[in-house]
This record gives sequence, C-alpha cells and structure tokens, in this order.
Amino acid sequence: MESVFDTQGNQKIVARIEKLTPITLSQWGKMTVSQMMEHCQQPIKVANGTLNLKSNWMSFLFGKMMKKKLLESKPFAHGMPTVKEFRIAHEPDFESTKKELIDLIIAFTNEGHASIKNPKHPFFGEMTMEEWDILQWKHLDHHLKQFGV
Repeated sequence: MESVFDTQGNQKIVARIEKLTPITLSQWGKMTVSQMMEHCQQPIKVANGTLNLKSNWMSFLFGKMMKKKLLESKPFAHGMPTVKEFRIAHEPDFESTKKELIDLIIAFTNEGHASIKNPKHPFFGEMTMEEWDILQWKHLDHHLKQFGV
C-alpha cells in the first residue's frame, strides 16, 4: 500500500488533488468537491492534534472492531457513515480549501512521523504510525476516487 509519509506516495496524492476543478462532480455521494476537500482535512487535523474530538461509549464498544475492519486491504465502501464533526454543510472556497488540504498532506513527508501529534484516535483508540498512515491514505484515496481522480 502507498504511504502518505513516503515522498512519492505523497506526491501521487497531491497530483490527484491538483486535477480537481471547481466543477468536478462526484461519482457517488452528496458532497461537492470543495466540501470533500474540507472533509478530508478533518481526519488529518485529528492526527496532527489541531482538531480534538471526544471519545464516547460507541468508541469504547465498537472502536477496535471498526479499526480492524478499516485497516483491511479492501477499499472503503461507498456510503459509510460520517462522523458529524466531519460533515461539511457549507460550501467552502475551492482554491483555499484545496491549498489547505495539500499543505496538510505535504506535512506528512516534511515532518514524517512527528506530524502525528495524537497517538490516540478518539474512536479507534491507540494508533501506531502505520495505522495512522493506512487510514489517512485509504480515506484520501476513497474520496479522490469518489471525484474521479
């Protein structure tokens, strides 16, 4: 699997984002391209410690099981539920949202594992660097495929 920490893998993700335009349409789901790019920033912000979410009883009961399932080699399924804090209801500015997402992704190669400031995911619990890497890659890949890039 590709890696957000690897320079080449990181550049591949950024190149795919660069192909997006304000009129790129999704192949499934309800988000616009700008909403998707802001949505994709949220899990990165959880990892880098700039977005703090609280754990709840659902994470205690189902977090480890869901983490195991999401870490499997299969791509994420279409229509998976979205955490309410990751839902983007407004229409973000395309260019600034695109730039912020790219900057967040580039930080993975510039800072390496030090970019992950939060060793404990609010839903999945303790996470290794490899697990953070896999989930970040799969989430970005899932949504970029959603928009055909």
